[in-house]
Amino acid sequence: MPPVPAGPASRYRCRVARFVVDTSPLRRYRQFRRLWAGQVVSGMGSQLTLVAVSFQAYSLTRSTLVVGLISLVQLPPLLAGALWGGTLADAMDRKRVLVLTQIAMASAVGGLVINASLSRPALWPLFACTAAGAAFQGVDWPARRAALPMLVEEKDVTAAIALQTANQQLALVAGPALAGVLIATVGLSAVYGIDAATFVVALVAAVLLPPLVPSGGGTPLGLRSMTEGFRHLRREKLLSATYWIDLNAMIFGMPRAVFPALGTGLFGGGAGVVGLLYAAPGAGALIGSLFTGWCSRVRHQGRAIAACVVVWGSAIALFGVIPVLWIGLALLALAGAADVISAVFRQAVQQRAVPEHLQGRLSGTFFAVVAGGPRLGDVETGVAAAIGGPEFAVWSGGLACVAGVAVLLWRVPELWHDDGGGMALSPAAEAGAIAEAVSELGEGEPL
Repeated sequence: MPPVPAGPASRYRCRVARFVVDTSPLRRYRQFRRLWAGQVVSGMGSQLTLVAVSFQAYSLTRSTLVVGLISLVQLPPLLAGALWGGTLADAMDRKRVLVLTQIAMASAVGGLVINASLSRPALWPLFACTAAGAAFQGVDWPARRAALPMLVEEKDVTAAIALQTANQQLALVAGPALAGVLIATVGLSAVYGIDAATFVVALVAAVLLPPLVPSGGGTPLGLRSMTEGFRHLRREKLLSATYWIDLNAMIFGMPRAVFPALGTGLFGGGAGVVGLLYAAPGAGALIGSLFTGWCSRVRHQGRAIAACVVVWGSAIALFGVIPVLWIGLALLALAGAADVISAVFRQAVQQRAVPEHLQGRLSGTFFAVVAGGPRLGDVETGVAAAIGGPEFAVWSGGLACVAGVAVLLWRVPELWHDDGGGMALSPAAEAGAIAEAVSELGEGEPL
């Protein structure tokens, strides 16, 4: 009997499904669903703290530069945590790493709760506690990302990445918007307390995961293990180009350090407006992440990444010259949508261009770029605002971001000529890489 032709409604659903984010990994893989759900909750709590720390620092000092310096202080421990955490994720059970980091991050937020509860909160705990939290977050992220290929089949990795990206964007929207309301109603101490509680949910989700031991039992910890990841990154020019283009976007085109000044000054609002500014890029990113079903069919992913970063920088530059709140929010949302599409492509390149035994180390380096770039951007924005004002800091950074894309395409032509988003290693090549790593580590002995 011949198949019955699909009706118009069925064909419409199929066309929509090609563009909407693929949720099948959540249905197929229970362990991935647990990891994803825990990250939803803890990610939202972290965004509450991000806005609360910035708002509290600006309220105590009235200095945008101080807001930027808090991010700068977080950078060294974050980089150290990410690089060391990457080697740790390739050396031991990744589940154990996730469990320990949830406890550590909750403790760091606990310090913010205590400080905010004082009659006269101090400024230094904002530096100390966020720096400690950044270090633990740096350890957590590589293990979380390296666990992904162990929880889903290879054919579902890109879809799982898109779901994790949508997860992050949901937190970026709901967290800051809710933070503005909560700060104005229940106060800073309660906001920090909610974040600490979210780590309990993430901890339970991590405990329920199966053992996630790296292939071959893991690579011994040590400097040689870390440098092996750097050598692979240096060889993969397309992969390294995705790191540089993200740094360019975040350092020059991330204006969040001036959001408290713009929200309370230029736009004449309070904590609620500041929260909206923080939430707008995440809102656009959330919408963009829900329509990533087409990403897996793009061959020239390097060009797509470059185009997304140009849109990001252009939207930020326009945000800096149009003093109308609703237009500014729309431009920030457009920038966020472009950024999330770029993130899906960049992470897809990461997953395909890195063998399993190096996933933790390269994920650590990737996280150092992703999380370190915005912190450097906060400093750049704070300095530029001190020189020419908040609006100057925004539009000049957006234009510098666009110029940076042109320079990178000229210096790294592999980004433009990419045809497939990176070459996956064959099983034979991966086995050879593992053998080379064991040889370089001195027959498995750590330093």
